[in-house]
Amino acid sequence: MPKPEKFLYLTVFFSGMASLAIEMAASRLLGNVFGTSNLVWASIIGLILIYLTIGYFLGGKWADRHPSYRVFYTILIWAALTIALVPVIAHPVLRLAADAFDELQLGILFGSFLSVIILLVIPITLLGTASPFAIRLAVQDNHSVGSISGRIYAISTLGSFIGTFLPVLILIPTIGTNYTFLTFSGLLLVVALIGLWQTLGWKAVLPYIWTPLFIAALFIWGIEGSNKTTKGQIYETESAYNYIQVLEQAGYRKLRLNEGQGIHSIYNPQELNYNGPWEQVSVAPFFNSAPYNPEQVKSMAIVGLAAGTTARQATAIYGPIPIDGFEIDPKIVEVGRRFFDMNELNLNVIVQDGRWGLAHSTHRYQVISVDAYRPPYIPPQMTTREFFEIARQHLTDDGVVVINVGRAPNDRKLIDALSSTLLTVFPSVHIMDIPNSFNSVIYATVQPTQDSNLVSNYAYLTAKGNIHPLLLASMQLAIANLQPPPKTDIIFTDDLAPIEWITNNMVLKFLLTDKLETLQ
Repeated sequence: MPKPEKFLYLTVFFSGMASLAIEMAASRLLGNVFGTSNLVWASIIGLILIYLTIGYFLGGKWADRHPSYRVFYTILIWAALTIALVPVIAHPVLRLAADAFDELQLGILFGSFLSVIILLVIPITLLGTASPFAIRLAVQDNHSVGSISGRIYAISTLGSFIGTFLPVLILIPTIGTNYTFLTFSGLLLVVALIGLWQTLGWKAVLPYIWTPLFIAALFIWGIEGSNKTTKGQIYETESAYNYIQVLEQAGYRKLRLNEGQGIHSIYNPQELNYNGPWEQVSVAPFFNSAPYNPEQVKSMAIVGLAAGTTARQATAIYGPIPIDGFEIDPKIVEVGRRFFDMNELNLNVIVQDGRWGLAHSTHRYQVISVDAYRPPYIPPQMTTREFFEIARQHLTDDGVVVINVGRAPNDRKLIDALSSTLLTVFPSVHIMDIPNSFNSVIYATVQPTQDSNLVSNYAYLTAKGNIHPLLLASMQLAIANLQPPPKTDIIFTDDLAPIEWITNNMVLKFLLTDKLETLQ
């Protein structure tokens, strides 16, 4: 058994690991319901830093008044116990919040968010006391204060580094968010009990002998049921990237991610037309000059494959053309194959970040579909001039890039900004709004094109006959909902792409100008 001073450094390592692990787990706990926007992240990180600041201040004061190992390890025991209680108490609150999110009941939604954030006050504050308290216990004379302080903060930071990656890469994808909290609670508790026993003996540990049993009971009985109670839910899981939910409603299977404010894929074995953005991807080539035949489409790439709705529709329309589907989340791919029949032989699934995968592809495509957003947020790296230049390099001479974009009823700033950026790379941009939704589809063509080309191609294909009805229906819908040319706006670059600033303002403006009745 190491000396108490040596074990003190090990304790600091585990307390540092727990503090960052809880921050990462808290982001997923809230992200499952409230999403993963920068507003959510800023709230979590900002408030946790405040809690740690309070802990540092109190820890220093506490250590000066009671510089004992008993107090130090007792604080960590209670930190571990309160960490374990976070998911138990948060579970019913977040289920209520998930239902409120579906109905956009803002009072319940904000109240739930604040409730969960407040739950973190006690454990994070107690963890914040660890480093200043450990420094006070470790310092024997004034000549070693600097070196001991540096050593303790270095060890604590190293623990925080491990605590950043361990939950995200291993624990959350394998055991889930709730049990990740319990795992770090249990680790911290074991370390604290060993430290207490080592410094003060078994008698000091006996009053807390119930605590491991309490944690074990929570592992077995404390967190029951699914994370959400959405009607028709048939499956849920967590990955390193997303909370994944599959619903079955009226014969249709739907893929929802995180807060669930968007349907990322939909499937019905007897149906192909879902009146959404997916089928509009197949319209893209027909902005080229007429006559343009479906047989001319030979390849496609989908950045943001999800569960394969677009690939299934494109295969039905164009036949077994090669389709490269880029999807960063392997769990979503598994769900697509299991629940959405994403098993087309012509579909080449590539589990990679979409931008990186497209940039390193050796192929050129006639259609590149970009549908990697989390409503209404699009990853900034997929909105920039540099990304669209990558897409242009991988398009054929008659190629088209298609982007599914979220919008508010009276706010088209995001559409205007993306269109302006696209026009720095492509000669022509076309926009259509999906009826009865908050979605628009932007088409950018390699060749100079006009809206009238789509009308001419529709007339040509209708007269020709023997054309897949889904293609004709999608073209007809696109023609009926074409929008005027976009206004000139900001140009997104890799250096400056304020995508979330625009979307945050769009969402807040929508919510605060009494537009919620449009969702009913």
